[in-house]
Amino acid sequence: MNWISNFVRPKIDAIFSKKESSENLWIKCQKCDSMIFHREFKDALNVCPNCNHHMYISPKDRFESLLDNGNFTLIDYDKPISDPLNFKDSKKYTDRLKEAQKQTGQDEAILISEGKMGGMDVILACQDFKFMGGSMGMAVGNAILSGVQASVKKGAPFILFAAAGGARMQESVLSLVQMPRTTVAVEMLREANLPYIVVLTNPTTGGVTASYAMLGDIQIAEPNALICFAGPRVIEQTIREKLPEGFQRSEYLLDHGMLDSVISRKNLREELIKIIHLLSNSPPPIRGNLTEGKKVDG
Repeated sequence: MNWISNFVRPKIDAIFSKKESSENLWIKCQKCDSMIFHREFKDALNVCPNCNHHMYISPKDRFESLLDNGNFTLIDYDKPISDPLNFKDSKKYTDRLKEAQKQTGQDEAILISEGKMGGMDVILACQDFKFMGGSMGMAVGNAILSGVQASVKKGAPFILFAAAGGARMQESVLSLVQMPRTTVAVEMLREANLPYIVVLTNPTTGGVTASYAMLGDIQIAEPNALICFAGPRVIEQTIREKLPEGFQRSEYLLDHGMLDSVISRKNLREELIKIIHLLSNSPPPIRGNLTEGKKVDG
């Protein structure tokens, strides 16, 4: 080891290395490979302007894009025991949780918030696919239950954005129990005559699809989202047949009566405001992000 390897080589590597970071000026579309300037990408809510491919958007960015003036308050929920089964595969479950928390800056695979949309109170729940594939465990069940309780207490619609690979295998049957728990939570909304709106995003699969994600009064999906219980590859290998083009994608499910609408992310806020107004007999919705202004005489 000498000064060349200790000092010069790291400097050269730092200059010429191509590290992926949030500070990159250009984003590559995962579908058409177009390069999108980062400001244009953010303004388009992480949707490719060339091919309309809807890419990942964080829960907080989604809340800001939907709620009046981007204002929201996170709702807390009971945190379960981190690793009740002492589960370990190639890594300890606790280590996987720490990695996901470090990557996303979140405690779990879901965030619940409250705010206003078009001047109307709403409760939003949003799963984060970057947190262990958005998998449903005890924490996700607790969060949805807390969100529903807040919705009932406030008399506000509950809107859920689903994005998940299914139940969390590291919690075994404890994760599967969340399917009936969340179903009971949805029934609480029905008994309170409150709208439950589900927006399915890419991907929504497994036990999440088999429970709360398909129980909405209104079922919406983003374009070309994969929505299924078992994925197309599993089905093809089981039945040994080629599936139709676009099978289990949003548009296919809409054509076959499984969805009420497929809405692009840029139009989602406006459409949700209309739906909430129709379902909840609220006062006429407020257009635009209006602050509480001064009274005008005249």
